[in-house]
Order: sequence, then structure tokens, then C-alpha cells
Amino acid sequence: MKTGISGIVALIVVLVLVIVGFGSIYTVRQTEQALVVRLGEPVRVVTEPGLNFKIPFIDSVISIDKRILDLENPAQEIIANDQRRLVVDAFARYKIKNALRFYQSIGSIQAANIQLTTLLNAAMRRVLGEVTFIQIVRDDREGLMNKIRDQLDKEADGYGISVVDVRIRRADLPEANSQAVYQRMQTERQREAAEFRAGGGQKAQEIRSKADREATVIIADANSTAEQTRGAGDGERNRLFAESYGQDPEFFAFYRSMTAYENGLKSNDTRFLLRPDSEFFRFFANPSGKPPAAKPQ
Repeated sequence: MKTGISGIVALIVVLVLVIVGFGSIYTVRQTEQALVVRLGEPVRVVTEPGLNFKIPFIDSVISIDKRILDLENPAQEIIANDQRRLVVDAFARYKIKNALRFYQSIGSIQAANIQLTTLLNAAMRRVLGEVTFIQIVRDDREGLMNKIRDQLDKEADGYGISVVDVRIRRADLPEANSQAVYQRMQTERQREAAEFRAGGGQKAQEIRSKADREATVIIADANSTAEQTRGAGDGERNRLFAESYGQDPEFFAFYRSMTAYENGLKSNDTRFLLRPDSEFFRFFANPSGKPPAAKPQ
């Protein structure tokens, strides 16, 4: 009987020791840092990974992430220094550098995200409200992001947080303003296109007019040259005819009559009546073209 009671007592003692042993050790992972709290009061922070010990049932361990954390900020409408409205979409990266201060001031990642979102929006309004639209979207974007990061890091230091980076993902006009700008740009481009077309049409008309003028001059010169050549040819022909007539008037008269017969007696619809003894047919009656001699009476 005593042996059975002793065995039960020994088993209970072993169980208690196992429970106490497991309750007195904890593991810190590579991506975490541990805050040991004793009866509600923080006593130490463990940043090195490995196996550690604590007082069981009295100490509790709170794990806090020590990696770089993301903060996604909803798009905000901000008024720049030149009174231009902008929709700014930004995000931040931060890490917890002081676990004790973080635990005492905020306590959780969710609460830290809410607080940092408020601080980030305030920093963006302060920094971007001092510069113009062009500086934000083109000229000094990198410098402005660094300035926002520095201000946010300074304010987040009180919560044990270090801000690693702040980036403006997009900075653009509101949708209504963007449509108006696009419409104005489209109208401007259409106006420029119309000017280019008008200039091109005027240039084309000038080229066409010049070409027509040059063609008229060329044709006139060609006609003049042709008339001169034709006149020279006619003169040369007349000269040759005159020389031929002077050398043999009878043959010249015969040749002219043959040419007249050829041109006048072609097979066409022209019809005319002549007397057989007319001057036109004199070579039909006599090859020499002389009128027949009168018969003696």
C-alpha cells in the first residue's frame, strides 16, 4: 500500500518538475526579440536568438518582431504650394529598435501601424505643402521622400521605432482634374495638327503653283521654239521651191499639180464638180500642161 502511494507521489513530483522545467525555458527566434515581463513589469529584453530561462509562473515572455515591417498608407489628397491638388500614394518601411519603449508606448504591431499612418500623413502634408506640383512629380521627388522619412523617423523614435524608408508610389492629379488636363492637351495637339496641316496645304499650293508656272513657261518656250523651227522649215521649203521653180518652172508646175491631185482626189466624203477642160485638169489633157493647139478651120 505504501509502495503504491510512494509511486503516485513520485509521479506527481516528476510531473511538477517537468512542468516547472518547461515553464522556465523559452526560445528566441532569429527574427524576434523577447521582452521578459515579471508581474506586469518589464525586466529585460533579449535580442540574441537561442534558449533562455525565466522564472516560471511569474515571468512572461512577449515576442516582438525585429524584421523590417511594411506600412501601406491609403492614397491621400494633398494641396501643393501652388494650390494644385494631388493624390499621393505612399508607403513606409520601419523596424522596432527599442522593444521596451515600443511595448510601453504602443504595445502591438497593429497599433503601431495606425499611429505611423497618422504621422506619415502629417509629415507628407507638411513637406509636400511647401513645394510645387512640378517639384513633387519630377524635379525633387527623391529629396522630398528623404525629408518625409527624416521627419517621420524623428517622431517615431519616441515609440521605439526606426523608419527605414518612405517612398511615394504615385503622385498624380485627381481623376476629374486629370480628365480636364488630358482634354486640354488633346485640344492643344489638335490645334497644332491643324496648324501643321494648314502650313502643309499652303506649302503644297505654293509648290503646285510654282510647278504650274514652270510648266507654262516650258510649254510656251517649247511652242516658241517649235514655231521658230517650223517657220525656219517653211522658209527653207519656200527657198527650195523658189530655186526649183527657177531651175525648171515646167517641172515645178507639174509637181505642184500632182500634189494638188493627191490631196484633192482622196477617197473621202468630199465631192466637187469641175469642167474637164478646167485649168485644174490641164495635165490630164496634155502632159506638158499646155493647152491644146487650136485646130485649123
